[in-house]
Amino acid sequence: MPRVINKILIVGPSWIGDMVMAQSLFKTIKKNNPSVIIDVIALAWTKPLLERIPEVNKSIITPISHGTFGWKLRKKIGQELRSEHYDQAIVLPNSWKSALIPWFANIPIRTGWRGEMRYGVLNDIRVLDKSILPLMVQRYVSLAYPAEQANTVPNYPKPLMVAQSAPTQFQFTLKPNQKRLILCPGAEFGPAKQWPATHYAELADTLIKQGWQALILGSEADKVTADEIIDDLNSESRSAIFNLCGKTELSEAIDLLDTADLVVSNDSGLMHIAAALQKPLFAIYGPTSPNFTPPLSDNAHIIQIKVDCGPCFQRECPEQHHRCMRDISSEHILNLIQNPTKKLNHNDHHSK
Repeated sequence: MPRVINKILIVGPSWIGDMVMAQSLFKTIKKNNPSVIIDVIALAWTKPLLERIPEVNKSIITPISHGTFGWKLRKKIGQELRSEHYDQAIVLPNSWKSALIPWFANIPIRTGWRGEMRYGVLNDIRVLDKSILPLMVQRYVSLAYPAEQANTVPNYPKPLMVAQSAPTQFQFTLKPNQKRLILCPGAEFGPAKQWPATHYAELADTLIKQGWQALILGSEADKVTADEIIDDLNSESRSAIFNLCGKTELSEAIDLLDTADLVVSNDSGLMHIAAALQKPLFAIYGPTSPNFTPPLSDNAHIIQIKVDCGPCFQRECPEQHHRCMRDISSEHILNLIQNPTKKLNHNDHHSK
């Protein structure tokens, strides 16, 4: 007789976009078993995300930094979690160390993909067939089902994050009927994933002249790019754009994204958040592929051009020309924005 699952511990991923996609797993678990309790253990920065995912009962913050082995600390955390009496753990990262806490916690069913040969620490090991499950979200959602269904393509519900009220210190007044554009020009992966600042500036300038307000969101590392965007605008347009890079916590960025009428972004964590908030989104891909981690929203329009050298998955352009991003013109994005009847949620292979 199969064990009754009342309480599950999810070992969450370390990246923003991956955690957003993990909500599809949480929603699937809840659909299959509405009364189940889902707790998520993850790094501290994930807490604002998890607080806005209704399926999560509570987030458990691990003080172990990304990439750190931390055997003693993982053992201590696992032993402390024994009192929670979890029926199952689902481990989303593929590393061996990520499966240690559920093992130390004596959780009876420990589920995950084989990854780094995790025999023993996992006892419900799945062997991935990438040709059947090409998307990361499919690989996550598959873990909600029994092992015999591991490589069956699952239907997956799209993430649906619930934002809170926008922070008062960033409530820039909108004029009557004025729309808000939010630009997300950064990319933690590296500069190859960034649409040129000049292109962002051209897009923003045109929309601001049409009456829009613009915000730029990102980390402190994106501030230089944001300044370059603003420097390329005329003085009138600059009065309607606000550079918030490095000025917001992740929680504030999420809630500000929810105020957008339109988001234009590189392939980044903020892109995935905008998709989960169901915001109209134009996601610009260059050296990476939307065939693995696309924005999961019917409001998302993916733009990627065909180049001989791509997608290369490199942090910096090895050919030194960056054509995969540079050759996507601001005019092309504007044409798509101003043609709302065009079908969304597909790759637009525009080439010059």
